[in-house]
Amino acid sequence: MSRTRRTARQAAVAGAALLAAALTASCSGGAGGSGGSGDAKGEMKKKDMAISVNLTGEQVKAGEPVKVSLAEGKFSLVKVVDGKGGELPGQIAADGRTWTSERNAAPGTDYKVEAQNTDSQSATAQFKTTAADKVNKVTIVPGKASGGTVGIAQPISLVFDNPVKNKAEVEKQLKVTTSNGTEGSWGWFKDYTGADRVDWRPKEFWKSGTDVKVQMNLNGVDSGPGGGYFVRDYNTEFKIGKDRRMTVDLDTKKMTVTEDGRTVKTIPVSAGTPGGKKASWSGKMVLMTKEGTIRMDSQTVGLGDSYDKMVDYSMRVTWSGMYIHAAPWNAGVFGRANTSSGCVGMSDADAKALFAEAQVGDLVEVTGDGSKGQAEIGNGYGEWNLTWEQWKAKSALGGTPQNG
Repeated sequence: MSRTRRTARQAAVAGAALLAAALTASCSGGAGGSGGSGDAKGEMKKKDMAISVNLTGEQVKAGEPVKVSLAEGKFSLVKVVDGKGGELPGQIAADGRTWTSERNAAPGTDYKVEAQNTDSQSATAQFKTTAADKVNKVTIVPGKASGGTVGIAQPISLVFDNPVKNKAEVEKQLKVTTSNGTEGSWGWFKDYTGADRVDWRPKEFWKSGTDVKVQMNLNGVDSGPGGGYFVRDYNTEFKIGKDRRMTVDLDTKKMTVTEDGRTVKTIPVSAGTPGGKKASWSGKMVLMTKEGTIRMDSQTVGLGDSYDKMVDYSMRVTWSGMYIHAAPWNAGVFGRANTSSGCVGMSDADAKALFAEAQVGDLVEVTGDGSKGQAEIGNGYGEWNLTWEQWKAKSALGGTPQNG
């Protein structure tokens, strides 16, 4: 074969090989396989989805909702998850372009944003909130420890460690759910300790058998100036027991005990001495605690050295020290005269029986002449002395009642 013909043949073979290589590169580039050029793969890859998040960086201030926006297209899914796997609930707007969390970003928390659009493109983002400079906490009654079954007059009561200036924002995060749609409302006032307090009172006394759940979605909520952030959620649940009511008549010196509307017991008593500091409080109150045998010292309630003794079957009615208890030293005046230092005393036998039957949350009402008036609302649970309209007016949300 001549040199010219060999050269031509070699050129033809080389050309065929180059064509095959080009086709291979094109095909494998489109499929994402090896051997393809970067340009070929870039042409086939979908364009990244572009999102923006209102909270960015490693030093984000907590206490705001998270807002995720989409430059083009519509969201199909957005998730904002913290470092422990907890997810912030939220909603995609009607136009599909934004997603906003229903709750605030909590202090001292790492968050990851995961988003997807209707074209199945996805994007992620991360941010971290700073720790709270000051933390607010809540004392709850009935709490899980003191929950279980309570009486028909027991309110839900939250007392805060620090001041709450943003009362409306806090109240929005409080939810009461009941088994029978009980109507009630939150009301704000000062506790006996001077702390901010909010209670939930039904419009009327609870119905026996009602199941109650309370959700306090406070994590990430700012209390306002001087109060700090809440850094956790709270919840409690309890059941309403027997409809038991204790009515103390200062005129007859007797206590009437009813259960489910029936009188089951009439007890001779001696209440507070009329006039002055030793008189009993009057009005509607609530059995707060069953403390049993306790030391009662008159000096702790501003009554000098009147008494200092151990007292049995003690049941608290006010924070200021009004109790129902056994008072055997007053046996000669039960049913005849009110001579105590403000408490409602009775015989050992009557006190023992009542202590065994009574439940925290039972209604205690004192009527008749000779009292020192009604205790302040925060001195125990005095909200039942207000009308429903007066109580609703104490809500930070305009007095709109809630059906639990």
